[in-house]
Amino acid sequence: MSKFLFGITAAVSLIAVTAPALAAGPICLSTRDMRQTTPRDDGAAIMFHMKDGSVWRNDLHGRCPDLKFNGFAWTIHDPVAQVCENEQTIRVLQSGEICQLGKFTQVTPSRAQMEKHAQK
Repeated sequence: MSKFLFGITAAVSLIAVTAPALAAGPICLSTRDMRQTTPRDDGAAIMFHMKDGSVWRNDLHGRCPDLKFNGFAWTIHDPVAQVCENEQTIRVLQSGEICQLGKFTQVTPSRAQMEKHAQK
């Protein structure tokens, strides 16, 4: 009986921790708030430098080696001009290579987040 209760308690705890993350949906960045994008040399990721001082890394689905030599373009179908993880593709300008965005990870917090943390 104690193993059964332990299993139920563990399952409920896991659901309680993961449910908010699932409900949040994908991370999206506003193109209006982007200051600069920098591809990593190996073509595996792009760094997004935002106007608020935050930096986000997008780990691409697969490598996109031509990114380090050429710029890229994307078509935004979202009326609020957002780029969302796992939803957009980019096209390398000179070669035409198509690469899919993957998961966003915040590398550097925004200035507001740093100030809030400093106040604690």
